[in-house]
Formats: sequence, structure tokens, C-alpha cells
Amino acid sequence: MDVESAPKFAKPTAPPKRRHGCRNACIALVVILLLIVVLIVILAFTVFKAKHPVTTVNSTKVRSLKASVSIAPLGLNLNVTLDVDISVTNPNKVGFKYEDSTCLLNYRGEQVGEVPIPADEIGADQTKQMNLTLTVLANRFLSNSQAYSDFLSGVLPLNTYTKMSGKVTIMGLFKVHVVATTSCDLSVYVSNSTVGNQQCKYKTKL
Repeated sequence: MDVESAPKFAKPTAPPKRRHGCRNACIALVVILLLIVVLIVILAFTVFKAKHPVTTVNSTKVRSLKASVSIAPLGLNLNVTLDVDISVTNPNKVGFKYEDSTCLLNYRGEQVGEVPIPADEIGADQTKQMNLTLTVLANRFLSNSQAYSDFLSGVLPLNTYTKMSGKVTIMGLFKVHVVATTSCDLSVYVSNSTVGNQQCKYKTKL
């Protein structure tokens, strides 16, 4: 006896239009994502490109200067305090966060004083003013053999050196490390307690 097998039905397939629609949607999504990535990269290297913070020494003044020479025994008593006015300008479109920094006071290549600069943040396109007070450490200053001759000549050659390290975060994705340094040579005149011949050099590295 012949037995007829049940007919087999083919698995339904998605209509061609539906398949094409899904493929086109995926392609459009990929294109949009690529355009967003390209736009972010363009903005990161144009509008939001990391720029050098500018550190400027606006003025250096002598707050106090007390000096005297003792004959017997021969010695020099010195107390010098400087007021240094510094401004840091952030030209970036995002904030600049800097770490704990230091302003140094040097005499003929040797450190004779320092003042800390606490960590902080400077907003986009803003300038921060800093009023620093530097005091000469007499024992370090007098340990230099040229201290007596410079004092008797009436001119003390000093140098202020400020280094600020921090970072700029662009669009929350790119972090750029920034180091800004300022070195100023100046002369302190003992007779009238004034500062002259100030020459500053500025340097920034990204």
C-alpha cells in the first residue's frame, strides 16, 4: 500500500524590501557615527586645540630690606623680602588644572628662598592673579662667597623661577599635559630698596 508523505512547507523569508531597509539603516548608522567621530577630531584640533598657558611676571617689588655689616667679627646681616605679582592666562576653551607648584628665588645659581603655589584650576579664557611673597634665607645667601662683594657694590643679582605643571582635558576625551616656566633675572638696589633691570624668559611645553 502506498503511503503519501505530508507536503513540506518552505521557511518563509523576509521580503526583499525589508532586508534592504535594515541594511540601509545599518549603513546610515555607521555613516552618522563616522561623521560624529570626524567632527570630534576636527573640533579637538581646531576650536578646542590645546594652547599654551601664558605666565607673566607683572611686577617685582622690595617689601623690606634690612642689611648691616659688623666689623668685629666681620659679618653681614641681611633680610630681604620681595613681592612678586604673577598672572597666568588660560587661552583654552576648557579649564586648565595645575598641580602644586613652587616659585623659587635664586642667587647666582643657588636657591635662597621659595614659596608654594597651591593646586587650582583656571577657567576657560580666564586670567588668574597671584601675589607671592619671597623671603631670602640669609644662611643660604651668605654661604655664597660673592655675597659680601655684591652687597658692598650695592646691587644684588637675583632670579625668580616659577614652574607650573597641569593638564587640559579636551571634550572629556583628550588629556594634554602642559608645563609652563618663567625665569626672571633682576637686580635689587640696596641703597633705595628698589628692583631694576628685570628680564624674563617664558617657556611652555605641551
